[in-house]
Amino acid sequence: MKLYALAAYLLFMPYLLKTEPEKYSYDDLVRDGETVWDGISNNQALLTLRNMKKGDKLVIYHSNVGKAAVGTAKVVSVDASDPKNPVVRIQPVKRLKKEKPLAEIREAEEFQDSPMFRQFRLSVVPLTEEQYRWLTEN
Repeated sequence: MKLYALAAYLLFMPYLLKTEPEKYSYDDLVRDGETVWDGISNNQALLTLRNMKKGDKLVIYHSNVGKAAVGTAKVVSVDASDPKNPVVRIQPVKRLKKEKPLAEIREAEEFQDSPMFRQFRLSVVPLTEEQYRWLTEN
């Protein structure tokens, strides 16, 4: 990994956020321009949210309906003063030119050890830089 890529990775961590599009879709995020990512109750997902920081890179994944990575976003602020309810504000960056369906993600070598497939119910999943690039390349 080149030095500048390593620095960017250490500065801005990538994450995958799962959402049910019938409740709140990527198009809703684009329409709203910004939102608080909430409704998380899983302790591991809450810990991951609390560890996020401004500038972190996000991939938005539609679960239940569509089952695909659909767009990118970024963290604009984090208030983790209440550990049971961290306030993470996000903004959309861009819709993926080509959505990455669950079947393709599952088959990708980059995701063989991903918590996305070991802990299916996790709604906030840390990504490696390689996973982020794979999801967002078109």
